Amino acid sequence: MKTLFKNYINSYKGIAKEIWFLSFVTFINRAGAMVIPFLSLYLIDQKDFTLPQVGWIMTFYGFGSLVGNLIGGKLTDVIGYYKTIVLSLFAGGLGFMGIQFLDTFYALCFGMFFLMIAVDTYRPAIFVAADAYSINNNVTRNIGLIRLAINLGFSIGPVIGGILIAKASYTSIFWVDGITCIIASFLLIILLKPKKSKKIEEKIIQVKEGISPYRNPAFLLFFVVMVINAIAFIQYFSTIPLYYKQVHGLSEATIGSILFLNGIMIVCLEMPLISWVERLGMTKITATILGIIFLALSFIILNFSDLFGVLILGMILMTIGEMIGSPFSNALALNMAPKGRKGSYMGLYSMSFSISHIIGHNAGMNAIYHFDFDTTWYGMFVILAIAAIIIMYLPKMIKK
Repeated sequence: MKTLFKNYINSYKGIAKEIWFLSFVTFINRAGAMVIPFLSLYLIDQKDFTLPQVGWIMTFYGFGSLVGNLIGGKLTDVIGYYKTIVLSLFAGGLGFMGIQFLDTFYALCFGMFFLMIAVDTYRPAIFVAADAYSINNNVTRNIGLIRLAINLGFSIGPVIGGILIAKASYTSIFWVDGITCIIASFLLIILLKPKKSKKIEEKIIQVKEGISPYRNPAFLLFFVVMVINAIAFIQYFSTIPLYYKQVHGLSEATIGSILFLNGIMIVCLEMPLISWVERLGMTKITATILGIIFLALSFIILNFSDLFGVLILGMILMTIGEMIGSPFSNALALNMAPKGRKGSYMGLYSMSFSISHIIGHNAGMNAIYHFDFDTTWYGMFVILAIAAIIIMYLPKMIKK
C-alpha cells in the first residue's frame, strides 16, 4: 500500500510550478463548463428543436472550433501562448453569457460558431505551454496534469449543472459558465504574469524550422486518425446523454453523475497510469492505439444489455481509453512538431476535434434519427477499428 501511495506521489514530482498555475486556472475554467454536456438536451427540451436541427447547430459549433484552433495556433506562434490563453478565456466567458439570449435556429447556429472561435483559441496555446515548461522531457505528464485539471472541472461541472437545472433553470448554467471563464482569465494574470514566462516564451517564438504540418504526410495521417477517434469520443457529450435519457429514462442529475465518474477516474488514476505506461516503455503510438481500442469497446458493450451497470462499464472503458490515448497522442503530436512551428502543429492537432464536432454530432444525431441507437454504436465501433488499423502505418512513415 505504501509503495502504491509513493508511486502515486512520484507521478506528480518534477512538474514546474507554472504548470501547476496553468492547471489551477484551467480547473476553475472547466468547473464552469457545464453547458456542453447538457447542450443537446437544452436545445431539444427548452428550444424545441428537432434532432437534425440540433445536429446542424452542433455542426456550426464544430466550424467555430475549427476556426478557433486555426487562429489559436497562429496567435500562439506570433504573440505567445500567455496572451492567447487570456484572450480566449475572457472572450469565451462573454460568449457563454450571451448565447442564452438567442432563440432562433439561425441565430443559434451563428452564435455557437462565434462562441467556439473564442473558446477553442485556447487549445493550441495550452499544449504549447505544456511543452514550454517541460523539465527533463516530462511533457506527457505536464499534459496529464492539465488534463487532470480539465477533467476535475468537468467532473464537478455536470453535477453542479444538473443540480442548477433541477433547482433553478437551464439559463443559470450559461451565467455560471461565462462568469467562471472570466474569473479564470483574471486568475491567470494574477498567478502567471508575463514576466514569469518571458524567457521561456522566447524559446517558442523563433525562426521556424522543418516543414508545415499541412505538408507533412506522417502528421496528416496521424491527424486523420485523431479525427476518426474524436468523432466517436464526442458522442459522449451529445448522443450518449440522449441515449441515457430516451432509452434508459435517466434524469439530468443522474446523467451528470455518470459523467462525474469519468472525471473522478481521470483525477485519481490518469497521472499514475501515465507513469506506469512510461515505465513499461510503451511507445506513444502504441498507447494511442490502445486508447482507441478501449473507446471502441465502450460503444459495442452498450448493445449487450439494457442493465444500468452496462452504462457504467461503458463509461469506465471510455475513460480508460481517454486516460491512455489522449495524453500520449498529445505528446506524440508535440514530438512530431519542429521548433518554431509547435503552435501550427498543435493547432492542426486540435482542429481534429473541431472537425469531429462538424461531422460527429450531425452524423450521430442523423444516424439515430434515421436508424436507431444500437446501429449507431455499431457504426462507432467500426470506424474506431479502422482508425486503429490506419495508425499502425505511422511508424514507417515517420522513419521515411
